[in-house]
Amino acid sequence: MKPVLPLEPRTLTGRFVVLEPLEGRHHADLIRAAADPAIWTYIPLDMTQGYAARLGWFVEEMAKGTQLTYAVRRLSDGAVVGSTSYLAITPKDAKLEVGATWYVAGARGTAVNPEAKYLLLENAFGAGYNRIEFKTDSKNLRSRAALKKLGAIEEGTLRGHMWMPQGYFRDSVYFSILAAEWPKVKAALERRLAV
Repeated sequence: MKPVLPLEPRTLTGRFVVLEPLEGRHHADLIRAAADPAIWTYIPLDMTQGYAARLGWFVEEMAKGTQLTYAVRRLSDGAVVGSTSYLAITPKDAKLEVGATWYVAGARGTAVNPEAKYLLLENAFGAGYNRIEFKTDSKNLRSRAALKKLGAIEEGTLRGHMWMPQGYFRDSVYFSILAAEWPKVKAALERRLAV
């Protein structure tokens, strides 16, 4: 196995969005964007104190190097419309997870998510990662459909996988894309984004 390059916190720019590594300058915009409680229906974070109370955790995880969180800025109007992260970064096994993704209602169903995923995948596979995984609540039908449309392969369900602050044990559905599959997935995403 060839060595995996470090995932440095650098800006990733597309045609529709720019992913900016989380910094203090993003905090107010993210807190505003995260105000809709519906965003947190399937996310395994206790949001009872609001997004502002969780920002410190994201900053700490970035400092440890196990996570890299981005503010997602829509290029058409400059608005911060959500966030996404590399999680469980494991260079020795050339794998990581893409997750903790959320968007304001007006960004859902647009080019925002597919292009954000495209930028994250291109960056990670370009750095030598072999496996990129995603997991979602089995109840989150929108997320499951988006991952299938992305080209990720559904691998199975971990039953009773984690306790949710919403009051139940979540079944987590796992998906992944491998480096060998990336050229086909990339081509399909590029066709989808060429609108």
